[in-house]
Amino acid sequence: MALNVAIQMDPIGPIDISADSTFRIAEEAQARGHKLFYYTPDQLSYRVGKVFARGWDLTVKRIEGDHFELGRLRDVELSDMDVVWLRQDPPFDMGYITTTHLLDRLHPDTLVVNDPFWVRNYPEKLLVLDFPELTPPTMIARDLETLKEFKSEHGDVILKPLYGNGGAGVFRLGPDDKNISSLHELFSGINREPLIMQKFLPDVSNGDKRVILVDGEPVGAINRVPAKGETRSNMHVGGRPEKIGLSDRDLEICAAIGPLLKEKGQIFVGIDVIGDYLTEINVTSPTGIQELERFDGVNIAEKIWKAIEAKR
Repeated sequence: MALNVAIQMDPIGPIDISADSTFRIAEEAQARGHKLFYYTPDQLSYRVGKVFARGWDLTVKRIEGDHFELGRLRDVELSDMDVVWLRQDPPFDMGYITTTHLLDRLHPDTLVVNDPFWVRNYPEKLLVLDFPELTPPTMIARDLETLKEFKSEHGDVILKPLYGNGGAGVFRLGPDDKNISSLHELFSGINREPLIMQKFLPDVSNGDKRVILVDGEPVGAINRVPAKGETRSNMHVGGRPEKIGLSDRDLEICAAIGPLLKEKGQIFVGIDVIGDYLTEINVTSPTGIQELERFDGVNIAEKIWKAIEAKR
């Protein structure tokens, strides 16, 4: 049965079609006979009790430099859609949060993936707080003295913005590093958000594993190895993806968190695992589908769409 599918995403023109997970999701939907409509987050609106988007019917093509075609610009009442994908990238700011509130008015009659209520309540670095037994020692604080006390206790730490993404603003502060006050001043001048500090995990030199879960079940993993001289393994900052399997510890972590993700409508999730520790649960706009498909020869996008179709 063909579904009407709206995709809320950042501009489609500049994307890398060999890596972008949203493109792969759209490509698989099209192959399954679903009809695509695309719009950017700034074109989402609420008007007298109804939620609309101004955008285009979409056709995608795996042709570098010619990867999409758009129909005429038109307004669509999103309640007429069967599925709406929430796929714009963070930052997880008030603009992002507002889109979750608007899309919340559609769900569940129109299936929003991932469920926007729980995307809003379970941002990447906060949901892990529900699983302290799986995570490295972690602190969230705004106060400088509180952060200093945590660093004094654990020595070697990672400091980063609580709502950051893509490896931006991530700093390693070793035992003798004196920059915490300066970094706190820098971050305080940008916004009023708290910071997150975690004990540094030396295993990151072997890679930061991205495990993909579909409807609460693990379907595979890739390993992201930091570039030489880097602590960060994010592919946005030069991390190298490698083929890797799921360890017993990965499966243990997934068994602990999977039922909650399924219950809360988080169909496509990417978790980050360093050594034996869970560090993030990515629900806003996870990536990694195409790399995993190339390494393992498994159609992950198909698994995602089968989960969605079963709910429709």
